[in-house]
Amino acid sequence: MRRICVVITARPSYSRIKAALDAIAAAPGLELHIVLAASALLDRFGNLQDVLRDDGFTPSARVFTVIEGDRPSTMVKTTGLGMIEMASVFEQLAPDVVVTIADRYETLATAAAAAYMNIPVTHIQGGEVTGSIDEKVRHAVTKLSNLHFVATETAADRVRRMGEPPESVFVTGCPSIDLAAAAAARPPITSRELFSRYGGVGPALDLEKPFLVVLQHPVTTEYDAARASITETIQAIHTLNMPTLWFWPNVDAGSDGTSKGLRVFREQHQPKHIHFFRNLLPMDFLRLLNQATGIVGNSSAAIRECSFLGTPAVNIGTRQQGRERGRNVVDVGYDRIEIIGAIERMIDGPRPARDTIYGDGAAGSRIASLLGRLPLNVEKRLAY
Repeated sequence: MRRICVVITARPSYSRIKAALDAIAAAPGLELHIVLAASALLDRFGNLQDVLRDDGFTPSARVFTVIEGDRPSTMVKTTGLGMIEMASVFEQLAPDVVVTIADRYETLATAAAAAYMNIPVTHIQGGEVTGSIDEKVRHAVTKLSNLHFVATETAADRVRRMGEPPESVFVTGCPSIDLAAAAAARPPITSRELFSRYGGVGPALDLEKPFLVVLQHPVTTEYDAARASITETIQAIHTLNMPTLWFWPNVDAGSDGTSKGLRVFREQHQPKHIHFFRNLLPMDFLRLLNQATGIVGNSSAAIRECSFLGTPAVNIGTRQQGRERGRNVVDVGYDRIEIIGAIERMIDGPRPARDTIYGDGAAGSRIASLLGRLPLNVEKRLAY
């Protein structure tokens, strides 16, 4: 029985791996262990404990590591504390392989701890290019990892060019696309279902009419401009006066500035066309994106899942700079006039065709199969 330990450190990471978790749990010869850590355990960022329970998963360990504070130094301290705590968890669970997801700074703690403990590391979503600190973290985790399950052919080529053995790199697609495919096959989410289940702040909106979804995170390399950036976006949405569902930002440096900008606006204007949410279940969020007129902000969901769903996206700023894009994405700067113009063109234009850049909806089963049959090792040599 091969023991697979998957570490989930943030709410978006769960949707990025859920399909693989289902497949691993169902696979003969594999024993799944889930470690919940960092912001995935905090209520204000969408505590995942209840979500996992409802989906039939029981975490093997919980690791509280988030150091509060709106500074880059707290990200460093959270990463350091994560390494310390993960060492104890891995010693207790004794996994045969550790799976780490994407590029958040907590991911670096997971990969470094496992590598030092001679546990093979499997990295999901390596080889991609974006802005922010994520760029450095992602490629550092690649060099700490032994197996690479990437989303696209371009990402695979980048990982191989970084010196990783070609036989360790596999194009599986992204498991979040599996979830998006399932969401697209389900009926639209109703207003009653959404607002009675998730509450939030603001008026209940009619989801049978056109509406926007907004999700904008702080950019860690621009954290001191977070409030100014979010102000441009919310003023643009205020001017458009279109029904909007707005989701709270993640825990990165600058999140206090982003959150404060939203709260101040909400208190001063009490908008009648905007409803604010902390978090939704991954399936419900993707169902919502599938029926939305479009998504605005800088979430990777606009680039990845929405390309598959064919949901138009206005991507703001530098956070997703360099990431492979489908036909659904338009890029703009932190300027309310530019944002308004892009949204108006999005509303008036045709819905784009779906793209399969990031997968075809079968990544989870591929990942489980590879984890069950591939040889595991911890040795690496520098290659060019």
